[in-house]
Amino acid sequence: MKPNTNIIQKNSSFYIIQEINILTLRLYKQIFRRPSTFIASIIQPLIWLVLFGSLFQNIPINLFTANMKYENFLIPGIIVFTSFNGSIYAGLPLIFDREFGFLNRLVTSPMLFKDSLLIASLIYITSTTIIQTFAIIFFNLYISKNIPYIKNINIILLIIILITISIASISISFAFLLPGHIEFLAILLLMNLPILFSSTALAPLSFMPYWLQIIACLNPLTYAIEILRYIHITEIINYKYQLIRTVWFNYNINNCLIIILFITITNFVIAKSIIQYKYE
Repeated sequence: MKPNTNIIQKNSSFYIIQEINILTLRLYKQIFRRPSTFIASIIQPLIWLVLFGSLFQNIPINLFTANMKYENFLIPGIIVFTSFNGSIYAGLPLIFDREFGFLNRLVTSPMLFKDSLLIASLIYITSTTIIQTFAIIFFNLYISKNIPYIKNINIILLIIILITISIASISISFAFLLPGHIEFLAILLLMNLPILFSSTALAPLSFMPYWLQIIACLNPLTYAIEILRYIHITEIINYKYQLIRTVWFNYNINNCLIIILFITITNFVIAKSIIQYKYE
Protein backbone atom coordinates (compact mmCIF):
# COMPACT_ATOMS: atom_id res chain seq x y z
CA MET A 1 0.00 0.00 0.00
CA LYS A 2 1.15 3.53 -0.79
CA PRO A 3 1.51 5.88 2.16
CA ASN A 4 -1.07 8.62 2.48
CA THR A 5 0.84 11.68 1.29
CA ASN A 6 -1.83 14.04 2.65
CA ILE A 7 -1.26 12.76 6.18
CA ILE A 8 2.51 13.07 5.76
CA GLN A 9 2.18 16.66 4.49
CA LYS A 10 -0.19 17.59 7.34
CA ASN A 11 2.21 16.11 9.90
CA SER A 12 5.15 17.93 8.30
CA SER A 13 3.28 21.25 8.37
CA PHE A 14 2.37 20.66 12.02
CA TYR A 15 5.98 19.96 13.01
CA ILE A 16 7.26 22.97 11.04
CA ILE A 17 4.81 25.25 12.86
CA GLN A 18 5.83 23.63 16.12
CA GLU A 19 9.52 24.25 15.36
CA ILE A 20 8.90 27.92 14.62
CA ASN A 21 6.68 28.27 17.68
CA ILE A 22 9.26 26.74 20.06
CA LEU A 23 12.12 28.84 18.66
CA THR A 24 10.00 32.00 18.92
CA LEU A 25 8.91 31.24 22.51
CA ARG A 26 12.55 30.74 23.44
CA LEU A 27 13.35 34.26 22.23
CA TYR A 28 10.40 35.70 24.16
CA LYS A 29 11.66 34.00 27.32
CA GLN A 30 15.02 35.68 26.82
CA ILE A 31 13.45 39.12 26.65
CA PHE A 32 11.39 38.47 29.79
CA ARG A 33 14.55 37.46 31.62
CA ARG A 34 16.55 40.44 30.28
CA PRO A 35 14.08 43.25 29.50
CA SER A 36 16.71 46.01 29.59
CA THR A 37 17.34 46.00 25.82
CA PHE A 38 13.61 46.10 25.08
CA ILE A 39 13.04 49.02 27.45
CA ALA A 40 16.12 50.89 26.20
CA SER A 41 14.84 50.65 22.62
CA ILE A 42 11.74 52.57 23.73
CA ILE A 43 13.51 55.11 25.91
CA GLN A 44 16.22 56.08 23.41
CA PRO A 45 13.84 57.39 20.69
CA LEU A 46 11.85 59.22 23.37
CA ILE A 47 15.04 60.95 24.48
CA TRP A 48 15.78 61.91 20.86
CA LEU A 49 12.23 63.21 20.47
CA VAL A 50 12.38 65.32 23.64
CA LEU A 51 15.92 66.65 23.09
CA PHE A 52 15.67 67.49 19.37
CA GLY A 53 12.10 68.73 19.76
CA SER A 54 13.18 71.06 22.55
CA LEU A 55 16.38 72.12 20.77
CA PHE A 56 14.53 73.30 17.64
CA GLN A 57 11.16 74.24 19.13
CA ASN A 58 11.73 77.98 18.49
CA ILE A 59 12.99 77.54 14.95
CA PRO A 60 10.93 79.50 12.35
CA ILE A 61 8.25 77.28 10.80
CA ASN A 62 9.24 78.01 7.19
CA LEU A 63 12.99 77.59 7.73
CA PHE A 64 13.08 73.77 7.61
CA THR A 65 9.56 72.94 6.50
CA ALA A 66 6.51 74.67 5.09
CA ASN A 67 3.77 75.35 7.64
CA MET A 68 4.94 72.65 10.06
CA LYS A 69 6.60 72.86 13.46
CA TYR A 70 9.91 71.08 13.67
CA GLU A 71 8.76 68.66 16.36
CA ASN A 72 5.91 67.54 14.06
CA PHE A 73 8.47 67.16 11.28
CA LEU A 74 10.68 65.09 13.60
CA ILE A 75 8.07 62.63 14.91
CA PRO A 76 7.83 60.39 11.76
CA GLY A 77 11.62 60.10 11.72
CA ILE A 78 11.65 59.06 15.37
CA ILE A 79 8.96 56.44 14.70
CA VAL A 80 10.95 54.87 11.85
CA PHE A 81 14.16 55.18 13.87
CA THR A 82 12.44 53.21 16.67
CA SER A 83 11.68 50.44 14.20
CA PHE A 84 15.26 50.56 12.90
CA ASN A 85 16.78 50.63 16.38
CA GLY A 86 14.76 47.62 17.52
CA SER A 87 15.36 45.49 14.43
CA ILE A 88 19.09 46.20 14.06
CA TYR A 89 19.75 44.02 17.14
CA ALA A 90 17.82 41.04 15.75
CA GLY A 91 21.02 39.07 15.18
CA LEU A 92 22.34 39.53 18.73
CA PRO A 93 20.58 36.44 20.24
CA LEU A 94 21.84 34.33 17.33
CA ILE A 95 25.43 35.45 17.70
CA PHE A 96 25.32 34.66 21.44
CA ASP A 97 23.89 31.24 20.56
CA ARG A 98 26.89 30.76 18.28
CA GLU A 99 29.35 31.68 21.02
CA PHE A 100 27.69 29.47 23.66
CA GLY A 101 27.38 26.51 21.28
CA PHE A 102 23.59 26.33 21.21
CA LEU A 103 23.45 27.20 17.51
CA ASN A 104 25.62 24.19 16.69
CA ARG A 105 23.01 21.98 18.35
CA LEU A 106 20.28 23.57 16.26
CA VAL A 107 22.26 23.17 13.06
CA THR A 108 22.93 19.48 13.74
CA SER A 109 19.39 18.76 14.94
CA PRO A 110 16.94 17.07 12.53
CA MET A 111 14.94 20.20 11.77
CA LEU A 112 12.34 19.71 9.04
CA PHE A 113 12.41 23.32 7.88
CA LYS A 114 15.84 24.94 7.68
CA ASP A 115 14.34 28.45 7.57
CA SER A 116 12.59 28.00 10.95
CA LEU A 117 15.44 29.84 12.67
CA LEU A 118 15.13 32.86 10.36
CA ILE A 119 11.32 32.97 10.49
CA ALA A 120 11.25 32.63 14.29
CA SER A 121 13.75 35.48 14.66
CA LEU A 122 11.74 37.70 12.30
CA ILE A 123 8.44 36.95 14.10
CA TYR A 124 10.05 37.75 17.44
CA ILE A 125 11.75 40.97 16.38
CA THR A 126 8.75 42.19 14.34
CA SER A 127 6.30 41.73 17.22
CA THR A 128 8.57 43.39 19.78
CA THR A 129 9.43 46.25 17.42
CA ILE A 130 5.75 46.88 16.71
CA ILE A 131 5.14 47.19 20.46
CA GLN A 132 8.06 49.61 20.82
CA THR A 133 6.99 51.69 17.82
CA PHE A 134 3.38 51.93 18.89
CA ALA A 135 4.53 53.06 22.33
CA ILE A 136 6.15 56.04 20.57
CA ILE A 137 3.01 56.62 18.45
CA PHE A 138 0.71 56.62 21.48
CA PHE A 139 3.11 58.93 23.30
CA ASN A 140 2.88 61.28 20.32
CA LEU A 141 -0.93 61.02 20.31
CA TYR A 142 -0.98 61.88 24.01
CA ILE A 143 1.23 64.93 23.44
CA SER A 144 -0.07 66.30 20.12
CA LYS A 145 -3.53 64.67 19.75
CA ASN A 146 -2.72 63.85 16.12
CA ILE A 147 -5.72 61.88 14.78
CA PRO A 148 -4.49 61.05 11.21
CA TYR A 149 -2.15 58.43 12.67
CA ILE A 150 -5.14 56.46 14.00
CA LYS A 151 -7.06 56.71 10.72
CA ASN A 152 -4.11 55.43 8.68
CA ILE A 153 -2.86 52.87 11.17
CA ASN A 154 -2.85 50.08 8.56
CA ILE A 155 -0.30 51.92 6.36
CA ILE A 156 1.85 52.66 9.41
CA LEU A 157 1.76 49.00 10.46
CA LEU A 158 2.72 47.86 6.94
CA ILE A 159 5.70 50.22 6.78
CA ILE A 160 6.91 49.24 10.25
CA ILE A 161 6.73 45.53 9.37
CA LEU A 162 8.59 45.99 6.07
CA ILE A 163 11.35 48.14 7.57
CA THR A 164 11.71 45.78 10.54
CA ILE A 165 12.01 42.67 8.35
CA SER A 166 14.45 44.44 6.03
CA ILE A 167 16.81 45.67 8.77
CA ALA A 168 16.44 42.48 10.85
CA SER A 169 17.44 40.38 7.83
CA ILE A 170 20.65 42.41 7.50
CA SER A 171 21.31 42.01 11.23
CA ILE A 172 20.75 38.23 11.09
CA SER A 173 23.11 38.02 8.10
CA PHE A 174 25.81 39.80 10.12
CA ALA A 175 25.22 37.38 13.00
CA PHE A 176 26.22 34.47 10.75
CA LEU A 177 29.06 36.24 8.93
CA LEU A 178 30.91 38.06 11.73
CA PRO A 179 33.21 36.13 14.10
CA GLY A 180 31.75 37.33 17.41
CA HIS A 181 29.50 39.73 19.29
CA ILE A 182 32.25 42.36 19.70
CA GLU A 183 32.58 42.75 15.93
CA PHE A 184 28.79 42.62 15.61
CA LEU A 185 28.26 45.47 18.10
CA ALA A 186 31.09 47.46 16.50
CA ILE A 187 29.40 47.23 13.08
CA LEU A 188 26.09 48.34 14.61
CA LEU A 189 27.73 51.33 16.27
CA LEU A 190 29.29 52.32 12.94
CA MET A 191 25.97 51.89 11.09
CA ASN A 192 23.53 53.43 13.56
CA LEU A 193 24.13 57.17 13.36
CA PRO A 194 25.27 57.33 9.68
CA ILE A 195 22.05 55.60 8.57
CA LEU A 196 19.99 57.97 10.71
CA PHE A 197 21.75 61.14 9.51
CA SER A 198 21.74 60.01 5.87
CA SER A 199 17.94 59.82 5.91
CA THR A 200 15.36 62.59 6.07
CA ALA A 201 14.65 61.96 9.76
CA LEU A 202 16.23 65.22 10.93
CA ALA A 203 16.24 67.41 7.82
CA PRO A 204 14.45 67.45 4.43
CA LEU A 205 16.16 66.53 1.17
CA SER A 206 16.17 70.16 0.06
CA PHE A 207 18.57 71.03 2.92
CA MET A 208 21.10 68.38 1.90
CA PRO A 209 24.02 68.75 -0.55
CA TYR A 210 23.68 66.74 -3.74
CA TRP A 211 26.05 63.97 -2.64
CA LEU A 212 24.08 63.45 0.56
CA GLN A 213 20.79 63.48 -1.37
CA ILE A 214 22.09 60.54 -3.41
CA ILE A 215 22.93 58.59 -0.23
CA ALA A 216 19.57 59.51 1.31
CA CYS A 217 17.75 58.20 -1.76
CA LEU A 218 19.59 54.88 -1.36
CA ASN A 219 18.49 54.68 2.28
CA PRO A 220 15.18 52.75 2.70
CA LEU A 221 14.44 54.71 5.89
CA THR A 222 14.02 57.85 3.78
CA TYR A 223 11.04 56.43 1.90
CA ALA A 224 9.40 55.12 5.08
CA ILE A 225 9.89 58.46 6.85
CA GLU A 226 8.47 60.49 3.97
CA ILE A 227 5.35 58.31 3.79
CA LEU A 228 4.73 58.65 7.54
CA ARG A 229 5.42 62.38 7.36
CA TYR A 230 2.79 62.73 4.64
CA ILE A 231 0.32 60.72 6.75
CA HIS A 232 1.15 62.94 9.70
CA ILE A 233 -0.16 66.06 7.95
CA THR A 234 -3.10 64.67 5.94
CA GLU A 235 -6.13 62.49 6.54
CA ILE A 236 -6.87 61.42 2.95
CA ILE A 237 -3.96 59.64 1.26
CA ASN A 238 -3.25 60.48 -2.38
CA TYR A 239 -0.96 57.69 -3.60
CA LYS A 240 0.06 59.77 -6.64
CA TYR A 241 1.44 62.56 -4.44
CA GLN A 242 5.13 63.25 -5.16
CA LEU A 243 6.98 62.56 -1.91
CA ILE A 244 10.59 62.49 -3.14
CA ARG A 245 11.60 65.41 -5.34
CA THR A 246 15.19 65.63 -6.57
CA VAL A 247 16.97 66.88 -9.68
CA TRP A 248 17.19 63.25 -10.89
CA PHE A 249 13.73 61.79 -10.25
CA ASN A 250 10.40 62.22 -8.50
CA TYR A 251 8.78 59.37 -6.55
CA ASN A 252 5.16 59.17 -5.40
CA ILE A 253 3.82 57.08 -2.50
CA ASN A 254 3.29 54.00 -4.67
CA ASN A 255 6.89 54.20 -5.91
CA CYS A 256 8.17 54.52 -2.34
CA LEU A 257 6.17 51.49 -1.18
CA ILE A 258 7.48 49.41 -4.10
CA ILE A 259 11.08 50.41 -3.28
CA ILE A 260 10.66 49.47 0.39
CA LEU A 261 9.06 46.14 -0.58
CA PHE A 262 11.84 45.37 -3.08
CA ILE A 263 14.59 46.11 -0.54
CA THR A 264 12.81 43.99 2.10
CA ILE A 265 12.48 40.98 -0.23
CA THR A 266 16.12 41.33 -1.33
CA ASN A 267 17.43 41.46 2.24
CA PHE A 268 15.25 38.50 3.24
CA VAL A 269 16.53 36.38 0.34
CA ILE A 270 20.14 37.26 1.19
CA ALA A 271 19.66 36.28 4.85
CA LYS A 272 17.93 33.05 3.80
CA SER A 273 20.79 32.17 1.44
CA ILE A 274 23.42 32.84 4.12
CA ILE A 275 21.65 30.63 6.66
CA GLN A 276 21.28 27.80 4.13
CA TYR A 277 24.98 28.12 3.26
CA LYS A 278 25.93 27.89 6.95
CA TYR A 279 23.71 24.84 7.40
CA GLU A 280 25.47 23.07 4.58
